[in-house]
Amino acid sequence: MANLLEYVGNVHIFLGPYRGNPISLYLRRNGNVCQIAPRVYPWNEVVGEGETPNRAAADFEEKWKAKGLSPEMYTGPHWEGGVKPEKPAPPKPAPAEAKPAAAPKPAQAASPPEEPTVAATPAEPVPPSGESN
Repeated sequence: MANLLEYVGNVHIFLGPYRGNPISLYLRRNGNVCQIAPRVYPWNEVVGEGETPNRAAADFEEKWKAKGLSPEMYTGPHWEGGVKPEKPAPPKPAPAEAKPAAAPKPAQAASPPEEPTVAATPAEPVPPSGESN
């Protein structure tokens, strides 16, 4: 037996200054995949797919917006029957690489004693250029 279609909403298209009839959206369940699509040509080629009706609705909305109609040419989709478009979660950022733990610094007493610096002997003064001895 073929899967029955379930009415889940509609899209209303405006043809110029005229208001067209609403286009019905139907849900078809095939195992663990749900598909939402209109059954009216030429709009029937837009099919939203997802694991749940809500994900299929979100996929349908994305594909419908990419169809090429300006937002002034249609209203909707308007969902019924508890369908709420569920956008997929954004991808999680890649986990930051674990930085190696800083090695503990040795205690001050364990450090070697510093050698005393030898004072440099002062050099002979250089006469300013232009003066001679």
